[in-house]
Amino acid sequence: MKKTLLFGLLAGSLLLSTTSCNSEYQADEDAAVQPLPPIPPAPDTTGGKVAPPNSATREINAVNATEDIKKMQPVM
Repeated sequence: MKKTLLFGLLAGSLLLSTTSCNSEYQADEDAAVQPLPPIPPAPDTTGGKVAPPNSATREINAVNATEDIKKMQPVM
């Protein structure tokens, strides 16, 4: 069964590849080619705040995460 399935897939892929090839295809030489517009800069989601300098070396654990979350919460 597996050999038949493999043979069928091979025959189908060959059939599709031969029918999709069109030897009469000619490129449109009068097609206008325009450059893509520039990519806009990423939005600033930090509100202008700068990350603390030791944030990259700080260990990630529950205590540090809790402290960070408390600092982010608004004071009422």
